[in-house]
Amino acid sequence: MNPFEMVIGIVLIVTIGSILRAKYGVRRDSRGTDYIAAGNDAETRALQAEIRQLKERIQVLERIATDNNRAASLDEEIEKLRDRSHP
Repeated sequence: MNPFEMVIGIVLIVTIGSILRAKYGVRRDSRGTDYIAAGNDAETRALQAEIRQLKERIQVLERIATDNNRAASLDEEIEKLRDRSHP
C-alpha cells in the first residue's frame, strides 16, 4: 500500500465515523467527552409533561394505599384517576 492510498483510507474512515456520529446525535463537549445530544425541544417538553403526570398519579396511588378510610374514598380516587387519563 503506497502512502497515497493510506491517506485516502484514513480520510475515508474519518468521514464515515463523522457521518455515523452525526446520524446518532453524538456530540463532543469542550473537554472532548462524547455525549448523545438531547432530542428536540418539543419532544423534551412532551416527555417532561408525561413524567409530571405520572408523578401525580403515583402520589395519588400512594395516598390511596396509605389512607385509613380506604373503603369510602377508594372509589372516588379511582374515578378521578380514570377521568384524568381519558382526555
